[in-house]
Amino acid sequence: MSPEIEMSPRFDEVITTRERLREISNPPSFRASNKVIDHIDEICRQFIAACPFVVVASRGADGRIDVSPKGDPAGFVAVLDDKTLAIPDRAGNNRLDTFENLLAHPEIGLIFMIPGHSDTLRISGIGKIVRDCALQTRFAVNGKSPNLILVIEVAEVFLHCPKCVLRSRLWNSQHWPDRSTLPSLALAIVTHAKSGETEADVQAVIDHGIANLY
Repeated sequence: MSPEIEMSPRFDEVITTRERLREISNPPSFRASNKVIDHIDEICRQFIAACPFVVVASRGADGRIDVSPKGDPAGFVAVLDDKTLAIPDRAGNNRLDTFENLLAHPEIGLIFMIPGHSDTLRISGIGKIVRDCALQTRFAVNGKSPNLILVIEVAEVFLHCPKCVLRSRLWNSQHWPDRSTLPSLALAIVTHAKSGETEADVQAVIDHGIANLY
């Protein structure tokens, strides 16, 4: 058996080398291989300005990957210049997972999504935890400034094709699954955290947070 093929009791094969991966995959097209740029150009500025939601990936000291959603009115991610982005850290649960991770590993990845739009924007770079009076004031909402700001030094940027969004029918409400039987976040917290609270107690806390987003 080839040393590049690893057998496992659960799967027929586990791919462990780039050579094997490329052997069984088609090569990327010229367009896919060469669409990456190293800065925020006007095309990307317009995409970011229309975007109300971004997913942030980071890696902790234990090596585990964390993915955190961020959302605000469209344009909440500021393009400070063609190599720098800034994202306000709004009130949340104070876990600060992304920021804790950046202290160990500053590498960060972002996926920007626009409701109803099938293309996505991917950006990677180096993250910093920043406090800056001018920036904090710029990001203030209802008189409340963010305590911390995530600043990203941009390294790679590219638009991603719409196939995954189209396959998922993400923006097509006619194909959204029935959510009536899904467990609530409150129930999940009561079950997982084992805090001794009731579901109603936790739901009240969640409702209060929703009513006070800023």
